[in-house]
Amino acid sequence: MSLGKNLTTVSGFTGLSRILGFVRDILIATSLGTGPVADAFFVAFRLPNLFRRLFAEGAFNAAFVPLYAGKIEAEGPEAAQTFAEQVHAVMFTFMLVLTLAAMVAMPWVTYWLAPGFEDWAINIATGEGFRVRAEGSDVLLTAPENFIPLLDYAEVLNNIAFPYLFFMVIVALFSGMLNSFGRFAEAAAAPVLLNIFFIISLIVIIPRVEDSGQALAWTVTSAGFGQLLLVYLALRKAGLHMKLRLPRLNSDVKTLMRRMVPGLFSAGAMQINVVIGTMISSYQESGVSFLYFADRVYQLPLGLIGIAFGVVLLPELSRKLKANDHDGAMRSMNQGMEMALLLTLPATIALVVIPWPIIVTLFEHGEFTRESTNATALALMAYAAGLPAYVLVKILQPAFYAREDTVTPFHLAIVSIVINIVLSLALFQVMQHVGIALATAISSWVNVLMLWIVLVRRGHLKLNARFVSRLPKILAASFVMGGGLWAGMRWLNPWFEGIHYEKIVALSILIGGGFLLYALLTVLFGIVRPADIARLFRRKKKA
Repeated sequence: MSLGKNLTTVSGFTGLSRILGFVRDILIATSLGTGPVADAFFVAFRLPNLFRRLFAEGAFNAAFVPLYAGKIEAEGPEAAQTFAEQVHAVMFTFMLVLTLAAMVAMPWVTYWLAPGFEDWAINIATGEGFRVRAEGSDVLLTAPENFIPLLDYAEVLNNIAFPYLFFMVIVALFSGMLNSFGRFAEAAAAPVLLNIFFIISLIVIIPRVEDSGQALAWTVTSAGFGQLLLVYLALRKAGLHMKLRLPRLNSDVKTLMRRMVPGLFSAGAMQINVVIGTMISSYQESGVSFLYFADRVYQLPLGLIGIAFGVVLLPELSRKLKANDHDGAMRSMNQGMEMALLLTLPATIALVVIPWPIIVTLFEHGEFTRESTNATALALMAYAAGLPAYVLVKILQPAFYAREDTVTPFHLAIVSIVINIVLSLALFQVMQHVGIALATAISSWVNVLMLWIVLVRRGHLKLNARFVSRLPKILAASFVMGGGLWAGMRWLNPWFEGIHYEKIVALSILIGGGFLLYALLTVLFGIVRPADIARLFRRKKKA
């Protein structure tokens, strides 16, 4: 199956997951708004979600897939299956111990995640917050009756949601096995379940319970078990039956661990930056929620494009390099970057130009106020400035991982994380939560620049003539489309101040018009031709 076909499969399910995720977040915004209950839940969801992305989309995938694919090519499926079972035994035991230990240490873990929560108390029944520490001082105030410390409430939610991490690590292992055999659909479909669980909970359960935060936390853990069951059944259907083994740290497992540990930082630099942003923004009222909702919007193009490329490109490069097809690997890199920028640059321009119409249409209902809309839109603009960088990192890092090098991206990621911390602390003093989003974007561009320089110097990346000739055209088409969006936004602005269905119609016209304009420009500028599309999705003929 071609690279384009695999990308379509992964992007399709990822897109479905993101669309359902939007429905989920719209329901959360309507029910909770950007108040303290929302802040506490987003913090509780942040840690297990961080590890889900590190393992499922980053470190574990980057270390396991080349080794597993190499076993298949060099020693056959049976040896690869034995290796997978050994890894499963070790990871199962390790994650079980880690989960139990984290739950015991949850008071300290919660404080580390959101130290600013120490200044607040919450009334669970009403969702109201009360500042118990005067801003900018150490003066403590007495909270009214029925208020409990926000830090304690977040700790309860963390304990409920944390086992999701355990399920996700096993899901990552099973998904890596499926991806290595070219079965991308089942693994890509697993995240859809999380959003289905959320939507059912928000519609059926949340309106009937007093503590919506705990109900959502239990939804997270239940969804994790559902995802594990889905990929396990897909594994059995593929004929890959996992045997239970006692954990043993043999040479193959040790090799995986050595490559995975640095990969936790290199593949997950962006997610680590998001957690750092959560920690700092906890000192601002509703800062965690503003960043969360902005993050959810730009995650749609990132998920459709960047994550899909990262999942598909790694086994593609691994197979070609194992077969000493270095020219083919270079072509795949160029094709991946061209396709990514073709889709990412217009999305970036759109999110920078029309963030307010997007946020006001998606989230401004119920408890989500106009103040929340304005604050979230500014954060979205800042995040969007780094969208091409987030996607390019997903394409450049597999060039190292496929060569079984996780150390170099690790060192470069550490530099970008340090830059993000320094910028976040500095910009937060001036721009509050917007400064944190901007720091994330800047540090991601620094990471791209460093990865690019190293790959070029090692001779692993060379731009071909097609990429060089089409990039300026893609930029031109994107900026022209941006001008069209800006004009359309001004024309449709009264609709965005109207009732809800008017906002939906206006946003649909704006996005649909921008899409059609960009599609027309890509054809007029010679960026996309019918022959390219047909060749991209055509199945490869068997020799």
